[in-house]
Amino acid sequence: MLTKLAPLALACALAAQTAAAQTTTPLPRLESRGGHHALIVDGAPFVILGGQVNNSTNYPEPLKTAWPVLDAMHANTVEVPIAWEQVEPVEGKYDLSFLQDLLDQARAHDKRVVLLWFGAWKNTSPSYTPAWVKLNNARFPRMKDPQGKDHGVLSPLFPATMEADRRAFAKVMDYLRDHDRQNTVIMVQPENETGSYRVPRDFSAEGNRLFAQQIPATLARKTGKSGTWTQAFGAQAPRAFNTWYVASYVNALAQAGKAVKALPMYVNGSLAGPSNVPDPTGVASGGPQWDVLDIWKAAAPAIDLAAPDIYDRASGNVIQYLDKYTRPDNALMVPEIGNAKEFARFFWPTIGRGGIGFSPFGMDASGYFNYPLGARALDSKELAAFALPYATVSSIMRDWAKIAATRPTWGTAKPDNGSDQSVTLGPWTITASWGQWQFGMKDWTWIKADPAPWASEPVGGMAVAQLSDHEYLVMGDHVRISFSPADKRDDGMVVSVEEGTFRDGKWVTARVWNGDQTDYGLNLIDRPQVLKVTTGSYADGKR
Repeated sequence: MLTKLAPLALACALAAQTAAAQTTTPLPRLESRGGHHALIVDGAPFVILGGQVNNSTNYPEPLKTAWPVLDAMHANTVEVPIAWEQVEPVEGKYDLSFLQDLLDQARAHDKRVVLLWFGAWKNTSPSYTPAWVKLNNARFPRMKDPQGKDHGVLSPLFPATMEADRRAFAKVMDYLRDHDRQNTVIMVQPENETGSYRVPRDFSAEGNRLFAQQIPATLARKTGKSGTWTQAFGAQAPRAFNTWYVASYVNALAQAGKAVKALPMYVNGSLAGPSNVPDPTGVASGGPQWDVLDIWKAAAPAIDLAAPDIYDRASGNVIQYLDKYTRPDNALMVPEIGNAKEFARFFWPTIGRGGIGFSPFGMDASGYFNYPLGARALDSKELAAFALPYATVSSIMRDWAKIAATRPTWGTAKPDNGSDQSVTLGPWTITASWGQWQFGMKDWTWIKADPAPWASEPVGGMAVAQLSDHEYLVMGDHVRISFSPADKRDDGMVVSVEEGTFRDGKWVTARVWNGDQTDYGLNLIDRPQVLKVTTGSYADGKR
């Protein structure tokens, strides 16, 4: 009898050990120190090399089309929506079957998950709410326009809507607490692209009553403003008002979710121009655009970060967005960006600014394409543009994340005008130039050469980390990288260039570049390569 019971006892013991291990897996969290940020997953810094599926790929069968795409691009994370209408099709009756299927598929394909809650807002629309919400305007009121007519967007001012949305969201978090102890889901987005177009605030009787009041004391302390909304914010007052109440609504969801399972939570913004103060009627009023982040920070302390959704193809605008969302109090993440190949270059300035994640949208083979925001079709060329930088960073992902959380970093992408881009880190200036072969100089006249095939294409970028005064880690593609002394001294030189990787946190050299490989800058073109560059001075013999 004891012999027969031994296998069962062993199985039970192993199951108990597995359950204990899952229970003790540390929760993902966001850490911020000295203006640097790190997403901590499994107890160590992590970079989201992501891909977001199309909106209607949030069902088991179409979700299966995403995994070959994600594998081909070397992604480690998938962003997937789960909709209120899926979770609570009948009020009070919950269906979490898709969430379990998502967890099972993600684990089978060794991917982490960023879960997107499509509740009261999905790109400002209530289209993902259940029918019992959509069709009950008395209980769940729409916003009113200045003429008193219903606007399509649900108002953030009425407790019934928020409380129903919050209950359903909390059920999702309950399920993650009980069924995802290994933390396959590492982040959550409560709501999607909040706000309202064309109508900047709710002009209902309740909206007008609240708008006439003094701004909240918390907001006054954060912004240094005072008085009524109009007195404090002038022409932008309707947007500021709507932003406060939308952010407060989302904060209530995040608080409820974190009370169940305290995963990092973020919001994403539908953008409206990087350098202008947007027209209140021409922007998703209430959303976390760059110029109202202070209002979001004051109203929604349970939200860990606000992030830009980028579909602007102009390189100068993209860089401005990245700069505006890179703040000491806001970790940079790009949760959506177009999936056309010219967007891939912006991965490099994202991680070069210490970004914790990057994710093109529409990364599945379900047959849907959101051109002109993204690619006409997700063919091999489009996919390869993202696969190359992902493959480069995936080889040292944890090490780069740890370095970026503590050391100076910088990144750039080929600008639309093809101009050189430079930065000074420590005593050295690093310059990126574009569209050149690996050998030779572009101003040579004694030998003829055809233009490089990629010279006229919107591809190329690089990221660099300063490891010490004279050591730098360099990555990129379709770029020539040059080092020069920042003080213009004549005796500065590149001492060595090592191609390699990290193993157990230590640098391991695969080969040393020299001769042709270094005489014309460091040329990273079409394969995943990581370089450690050591500089020095021959006059004083110091590195």
